[in-house]
Amino acid sequence: KIDEKGNKRVDEEIFGRMENYQSKVIYSVPNAKYYKIVTAGCQMNVADSERIMGVLEGELGLTSLDDAMEDSIDQSLITTTNKSSKNKENKVPKTPDILLLNTCTIRDHAEQKVYDALGPYTALKRAGRPLAIVVAGCVAQQEGEALLRRFPEVDLVLGPQYIPWLGDLLIEVGKGSQLAMTESMIWSEGGGSVLSGDGRANSAGWNSSRDKDGDWMVPIKRGHSIRAWVNVIYGCNEHCTYCVVPSVRGVEQSRSMEAILQECLQLAAAGYKEVTLLGQNIDAYGRDMTPRRTFADLLHYLNDNLPNNTISRIRYVTSHPRYFSDRVIDAVADLAKVCECFHVPFQAGDDQVLRDMRRGYTYDSYMNIIRKIRAKAPDASICGDVIVGFPGETEEAFQRTLDLMEEVKFDNLNTFAYSPRPNTEAANWENQVPPDVQSDRLQRVQALAAKHALERSERYVGRVVDVLVEDRNPKNRNEVMGRTRQGRQVFFEGDVDELKGEEVMVEIVEARTWSLVGKIATS
Repeated sequence: KIDEKGNKRVDEEIFGRMENYQSKVIYSVPNAKYYKIVTAGCQMNVADSERIMGVLEGELGLTSLDDAMEDSIDQSLITTTNKSSKNKENKVPKTPDILLLNTCTIRDHAEQKVYDALGPYTALKRAGRPLAIVVAGCVAQQEGEALLRRFPEVDLVLGPQYIPWLGDLLIEVGKGSQLAMTESMIWSEGGGSVLSGDGRANSAGWNSSRDKDGDWMVPIKRGHSIRAWVNVIYGCNEHCTYCVVPSVRGVEQSRSMEAILQECLQLAAAGYKEVTLLGQNIDAYGRDMTPRRTFADLLHYLNDNLPNNTISRIRYVTSHPRYFSDRVIDAVADLAKVCECFHVPFQAGDDQVLRDMRRGYTYDSYMNIIRKIRAKAPDASICGDVIVGFPGETEEAFQRTLDLMEEVKFDNLNTFAYSPRPNTEAANWENQVPPDVQSDRLQRVQALAAKHALERSERYVGRVVDVLVEDRNPKNRNEVMGRTRQGRQVFFEGDVDELKGEEVMVEIVEARTWSLVGKIATS
C-alpha cells in the first residue's frame, strides 16, 4: 500500500510488521548473502530483471553472485562439505543463497529449458543445501501452480506484475509458505483493490492498494550506465493466434506521462544519455487512459521536458502496424531527441496468413506505412520481425514474405520459425508446416535479411555520423563501441574512459552486415 508520505508498505494483516528485512529473508537461508539471476527473452524481461535485482539489493541487502550466466554448476557441491574453515567468512560460494530464473515462453521448448535449468539446483536443495528458488517471468505466469507441483523445491512462482512485492514475498516464503503469484491485476491510478480479471482477490489472497506509477518504482539495478529501459505500457490486448503474450503479460495498462518523465529525469540526473521506451504494443499507449493519450503525445512530452545536454536519444519498441500512426512518423522525423529508427514487425507477407494470424493489416497497408516513413524520414532505419512456417503457409504464401523483404530492405530483421505455444489458437490447428520446410524457409529468410542488412550498412561508407559511445569493443581493447542514431553499431579506435557517454563524430570507412567500422572525424 501507499502511505500518506507516498512510501510503499506491505499489508500488515498478511505479512506482519517487518522492521528488519535482512533478518527475515527465508528462514531456511538465515544468513542469505548472495543471489543469482538468469534472464531469458525480450527487452521487457531484461527490464524486469533490473527491477528484481534492485529489490534484492536495495531492499534485502543481497549481493549478486555473478552477473554473467553460468552454463552449469559444480555437481560436486551436492555431496561435498567444506573441509576447512579458514577464511570461511570471506569465501564467496559457488552457488547462491537465492536463485531466480526470469523466464521467456515465446520460443519452442521454453518450459523444458526452465525444467532443465532447475534440475541441478533442486538436487542441491534435496541434498540439504539452504537455497531459495524463485521462477519468474512468462513461463512462471503461464505454468503457475503447476510448477510447484512438478518441482516442490521451488519456493515462489512470480508473475511479472508482482515484482514490486518480491522482497515481501520472500519473507513470506521464509515463514514456510510456497507461493504462486500469477493472478492477473487491474491497476488503479489512485489506488484501490487489487483484483484479478474475474474480480477475485489476487494470488496471495489479500486486497491491497496498488498504483502503477508509485508501487512500480522499486529500486532498479540498471544493466548499463549510458542507456536504460523505461517501461511505458504493460500488457497487450491483441490476440494474435500464435502469441502467448496476452495470457502472460495481462491487459494493456499505461503509465502516466508524468511518472515516465520522472523516471527519465532521474536517469538524466544520474548521467544517462539514452532511454528506450518499452511496450509490448507501444502504439496502444494511452488508449486505456482518461483523458485518452497517444504514443505521439508521449514522445512530444518527453522531447519537450527533458533538459538539453542530458538525455539526447529516445528510442522505443515495439510498434504494431494495425495501430501505427502518422503522428509517430512525424515525431520521429521532427523531434530532436527521438532517434530515426522504426521497429515495425510485419510477421508475414501473405494476406491470408496475416488474416489467420489475426494481425489486422495487409501487405499493401504495411507497405503504405513504409512509404510514409521513407518520404518523411528517408535516412531512418526500419527493423522488423517475421515468422516463417505458420500453419497453412504455402510456398506461394512464403514467397510473398520474400517479396515484402525485397521491397522494404530492412536494416535489421528478427527471424523466427513458428512454434506452437500453450493457450494459443494456432497451436491446435491441423495444418502445421513440417519442421524441415520451416527450417528451409528460415534459412532463406535469414540469408536475404543478411544481404539487405549489408546493403543498408553500405550507405554509411564515406559519411560522418554521430555515434554515442557505450562501451569498449570486447574483441579489441583499443577500440570503443557505440551506435548511430539509427541504431547501427559502430567500432572505432578510442579511449573508452575518455569517450564513454560522449557523442563523437565518426567517419565510416567499412560496412559490415550488422555493424560499421570508422575513425574519429578530423573536421
